[in-house]
Amino acid sequence: MSWKSLLTGVVVGVAASYVVKETLTKEKSLSSTEVLHMVKGAFKERGPINGSWILTEKETLQTVSHSYNVYRGGITRMNGSTQEAFEFICDSNTGEILDVYHVS
Repeated sequence: MSWKSLLTGVVVGVAASYVVKETLTKEKSLSSTEVLHMVKGAFKERGPINGSWILTEKETLQTVSHSYNVYRGGITRMNGSTQEAFEFICDSNTGEILDVYHVS
């Protein structure tokens, strides 16, 4: 085996491992529709909902220890005869609800 063949094999191996690593570590982002569906499911556990919305563009939320790409949205539901409105912030990669607050 010549040095050229060995060097070519090493270069190809390193390049292939880099591509595989980048592919596996790249975070997949959920669509806003998928996130809204997940949030609605969580809210439906506590009763029926009347309406919902979500912004389709992601925002960056910076906390003390982490930076998140997030979606913002809202849910309305009836509590007896009173309508309640909530807004939420969700991680766009996992769908995890990071914050929910009651809107008066």
